[in-house]
Amino acid sequence: MTITWKPAGAHYDAPNRPSPTDPRALRAASAALDDDKIINGYECSRNSQPWQVYFTNYGEGSCGGSLITSQWIISAAHCYEPPSSLVAHLGDHDISKEEGTEQHIQVEKAYMHPNYSWITDSNDIMLVKLAQPAQLNQYVQPIRLARDCPTAGTQCLVSGWGNQLTNGNLYPDLLQCLDLPVLSDQSCKASYPLQITSSMFCAGFLEGGKDSCQGDSGGPLACNGELYGVVSWGEGCAERGHPGVYTKVCNYTAWIQNVLDTY
Repeated sequence: MTITWKPAGAHYDAPNRPSPTDPRALRAASAALDDDKIINGYECSRNSQPWQVYFTNYGEGSCGGSLITSQWIISAAHCYEPPSSLVAHLGDHDISKEEGTEQHIQVEKAYMHPNYSWITDSNDIMLVKLAQPAQLNQYVQPIRLARDCPTAGTQCLVSGWGNQLTNGNLYPDLLQCLDLPVLSDQSCKASYPLQITSSMFCAGFLEGGKDSCQGDSGGPLACNGELYGVVSWGEGCAERGHPGVYTKVCNYTAWIQNVLDTY
């Protein structure tokens, strides 16, 4: 199947958005367009990321996600769309065609973190429940949640079908991967003064050239086979001095378990 991608968050319906002329709105709008892609990565080994999910909204590609149980997916809160319009696609590698490994499952519910801020992107995490459990096999498997918070220097991998160009649009058919290190809190905060909260961390390269971007939002940052981060936002894509910003999964294990137990 051929997927047309839209910028993540472009249709997010927030009832209390600030005025479009408010500087906070301009910054948030920039984040919505700047989050999500793999630049200068490589084609993932087939089925090496069996937890990788992508969502379509009325058939249009929107965001990524990570399968954490047979019926639950973690994504980014800024990716929210009405569940009735969302389909989760699992077991994919080449999204331009059916390969016989895919599962396409309607979304039943989506739960944004109650403290998510559209203005600051803090607590940018969402849990998505599938209408029916996925069939687990070699192509579709959940990822373990990280037990620890990320530490500087840890080598990780981000994946997705997001835009591959810093300027312009080039969305791949084949799942892309990028190896990148977790950066120190000091480097992260220096890259984005007064914008990094305790729910965020940075990963990537300060010299630029490699990054995640449009289309990867909500997708996994996996370290040692565990989910440490959710692709959230950044200033531009692969720009010098502006690494990717990720939601820190370790901060939300209690909330995640509570939602799974309650719903």
